[in-house]
Amino acid sequence: MTRTFLWGAATSAHQVEGNNVNSDWWQIEQVASGIFEASGDAIDSYHRYREEMELLAGARVNTYRFSVEWARIEPLPGRFSRAELDHYRRMIDEALRLGLTPMVTLHHFSHPQWFVDRGGWLADDSAEIFARYCDTVCEILEGVDWVCTINEPNVLAFIQYFHGLIRSGAPLPPRDEHARPPLPDIELGRRLVEAHHAAREVVRRRTRALVGWSVAGQAFTPTDGNESTFAEVKYAWEDFYYLAARGDDYVGVQSYTSQAVDADGPVPHADAPDNTLTGWAYRPDALEICVRNAAEVTCGVPIVVTENGIATADDDVRIAYTKAALAGLYTAMNDGIDVRGYIHWSAVDNFEWGHWRPTFGLIAVDRETFERTPKPSLHWFGAVADRGPSSSGERQG
Repeated sequence: MTRTFLWGAATSAHQVEGNNVNSDWWQIEQVASGIFEASGDAIDSYHRYREEMELLAGARVNTYRFSVEWARIEPLPGRFSRAELDHYRRMIDEALRLGLTPMVTLHHFSHPQWFVDRGGWLADDSAEIFARYCDTVCEILEGVDWVCTINEPNVLAFIQYFHGLIRSGAPLPPRDEHARPPLPDIELGRRLVEAHHAAREVVRRRTRALVGWSVAGQAFTPTDGNESTFAEVKYAWEDFYYLAARGDDYVGVQSYTSQAVDADGPVPHADAPDNTLTGWAYRPDALEICVRNAAEVTCGVPIVVTENGIATADDDVRIAYTKAALAGLYTAMNDGIDVRGYIHWSAVDNFEWGHWRPTFGLIAVDRETFERTPKPSLHWFGAVADRGPSSSGERQG
């Protein structure tokens, strides 16, 4: 098993494949068409995945993180599609052929609609059902050294609340970028921990891969006098999920921005000229904050940065953000934190969970022709990857 530092870029199936018609996200897009844009054909990576892999490999990036789609593999309960399993095996083979280390994510936000209809993660046997799916996927994981069971369970526990409102027909809260949303559902979080641990044991039994899950780091900071609220919020959003990773082979840390916490919880991002296309504050320093917190709470479980990036139409800003984020990461590594890799979000501009405007990609995509065009940031990132991690924490590039 290779121990080379992972330099990569990531995608997720629903965001790039297109026509994931058996999933809950597809159904939500239809029901809430006034709220969400539709994924539709997405960027047709189901048929064109080789193109982005070839561009990454050509830029000397050594890792490609992608997800397999549960709703395609198990479109009906207990009915597994051999054709879809073969499709994802071809993706693994193509990555290996090109010299890319495949990191396979088993669940990235979307579910089969039948799973949601029977109660989703709150059903008594949800962990067993997820483990059954993971056991089937393990049949195609020969040669895969890194497996992520569930992507951002803390965000999943948060967004399922709103999906439930949409499905029930209940009125949604008015759209307000400055509103204070609820904390992630802790009961749903407990079920996700059970599912992760069940899947982890399946992957360890069936494969030789290193297994973990990824957590959406929030890089919260306390305001004066609000340390207790800060601790409560940080536990609900991050530490609960990092504690569950203490027995993992690695933990994925995902970081984009930072927020202060006052007496009422996370403070909404103030309007600012350098806010990203998602409305988030420009905070490349958030990555170092998140990595240090993950190392502390997990008691030193090895870390892979499984997502880090910025939604911007200005590629010079993307390079500057990533350069600054890496400088902080190198500082943490030089202080002894065990980091095994850095994976950029995202490989390509894609469907950002209900919206097309935010562009995170190192590769641009024409949504009419599906033509892929590498951005200068891909070449810059490839040069950084070619040099390897900094030994002194200096800014590279």
